[in-house]
Amino acid sequence: MERRAALKGLATAIGGLVALPSWASNWNQNSLQPTDLLSAEEVPLLASVVDTIIPATDTPGAKELGVDRFVQLMLTDCYDKKAQDTLVSGLATVEEDSKETFGKSFTACSAAQRIHILEGMSLSDNPSSKAFFGMVKGLTIQGYMSSEYVMINITKYSMIPPAWNACVPVTQ
Repeated sequence: MERRAALKGLATAIGGLVALPSWASNWNQNSLQPTDLLSAEEVPLLASVVDTIIPATDTPGAKELGVDRFVQLMLTDCYDKKAQDTLVSGLATVEEDSKETFGKSFTACSAAQRIHILEGMSLSDNPSSKAFFGMVKGLTIQGYMSSEYVMINITKYSMIPPAWNACVPVTQ
């Protein structure tokens, strides 16, 4: 490897770490500030979408952990205008499909009806519907897995790893 290429890669990595938002890992609901990306009608719709992707079971669901705010903040801070427009148009499509199929808003649908709508989007031939669902699903999983609750209570994340003892006797 050439020295210039290595230095360029190192500078890019350091720049990426410096630019990484501090809230991108181990966040909680109180650490996320509201954004103006979505209208007042679209915010509960996004919350219902993320709750459908990761519903509450014996652990809190995505909606309870505030993953919808994480998705909004990620799209506002880290994504371009095209991705933000994909979210807004995708939410409109979700609402339209729900009203056409079930005659009511997506937020008023049952869990099975909401799953039906989102599965239809993921299997759709429409590239914008697929892009919306893939983006929201990926951000929902990322937000859920990096939330403070999941990192502390489920994955048992430790900010500082325990001591490593290199010289220990090995038994057979």
